[in-house]
Amino acid sequence: MTPTLVIIDDHAGFRAFARALLEAEGYAVVGEAADGTSGAELVCRLLPDVVLLDVVLPDLDGFAVSERIADEAPGCAVVLTSTRRAVSYGGRVAASPARGFVGKSELSGSALGRLTG
Repeated sequence: MTPTLVIIDDHAGFRAFARALLEAEGYAVVGEAADGTSGAELVCRLLPDVVLLDVVLPDLDGFAVSERIADEAPGCAVVLTSTRRAVSYGGRVAASPARGFVGKSELSGSALGRLTG
């Protein structure tokens, strides 16, 4: 079965890149959002298998969004992403309910699969 995915990122160019890359690698992108509030609402409505979630968003940070998703849609596997390295966020990545972190420059279907499989 094809895993479904929602992308939450405020940069339209990255969303388009991630969609093309991940669809080519076997994911079905079922939704996109440019901010945390609408992204969390979209995830709770669509219940995708995986959520690719930017850490830095214009309204809520990815950590807050991952908490909301964990509470309201616990079956969704959240993977945090950023142009910064995970160590830049200290222990916040490990303390979050997300399955893990992948840098935007390292994004691939196999990287998501290792974290969500």
